[in-house]
Amino acid sequence: MEKFAGKVVVVTGAGTGIGRAIAAGFVERGGRVAFVGRRLDKLEEAASGLPGERVMCLPCDVSERESVDAIVAQVEERFGATDILVNNAGTNSNPRALAEVDPRDWDRTIAVNLTGAFNFVRAVLPAMRKKKDGMIINISSIAGVRAGKLGGAAYSASKHGMVALNHIINEEEVDYGIRACAICPGEVETPILELRPDPVGAEHRARILQPEDLAAAALFVAGLPPRACVPELIIKPTTQIYQ
Repeated sequence: MEKFAGKVVVVTGAGTGIGRAIAAGFVERGGRVAFVGRRLDKLEEAASGLPGERVMCLPCDVSERESVDAIVAQVEERFGATDILVNNAGTNSNPRALAEVDPRDWDRTIAVNLTGAFNFVRAVLPAMRKKKDGMIINISSIAGVRAGKLGGAAYSASKHGMVALNHIINEEEVDYGIRACAICPGEVETPILELRPDPVGAEHRARILQPEDLAAAALFVAGLPPRACVPELIIKPTTQIYQ
């Protein structure tokens, strides 16, 4: 079913994991999708087998504002104005504790996870305002709702910031018909697990959320009518305790 036929979608961090699953899901449902990420080879691998006329693979460091502006301009030139933006690009590092985190790692995590989202929102906003319609999905984290040692200081701070940015979008852009949703997942089987201080075993990986679970959530939110807005959506593995 081509629920998103004709819709222009931009997904960051689309080369692997959650972003890859979300981007593919929009293409499979008729969308014209820009796969954005740091590595062109990963983007092309993610888009392999999908209809080429409805896919763009665009390498970009989301923390570099001029590059982001150029990417959005390329999308508009080929596909038209962005209808749906999915801010998914994210990173973390080790060590993560506040007293131990390297200031360079702090800066990089904030730059990618939070400033990167701002850069893309800022870039797509003029066209969304002009047509008075737009959907922005921010892939945050449970660490963006309640900080914890698992995510660490920089990651938790960046994801809290993303949730705040999301709510500001809903407050300030409502008269332009623009909606935003912060999807806050618990543990997900993605490459970012490789950055964990302690190794994550195969059994644990199998019982946590999978990228396709987050894709289903994003497609659900994006598919709601303009009168409906989901400001925040928390989704966790059944086995993960949430308090």
